[in-house]
Amino acid sequence: MAVPKKKTSKSRRDMRRSHDALGANSYHECPKCGELKRPHNVCPKCGTYNDREVVAKKTTEE
Repeated sequence: MAVPKKKTSKSRRDMRRSHDALGANSYHECPKCGELKRPHNVCPKCGTYNDREVVAKKTTEE
């Protein structure tokens, strides 16, 4: 059975984990309404994707 001969130090263990951190999310401005949105996603404010209305937004006008 494979058993390590020496204990892995905290420094070596943490150096191995240096690439596991999550990066910051990127945001782009919606060309229609100017709201920040995730790239390649439908705009949550106006419901458009690729300059087309994909999700019909409900209006609260009475």
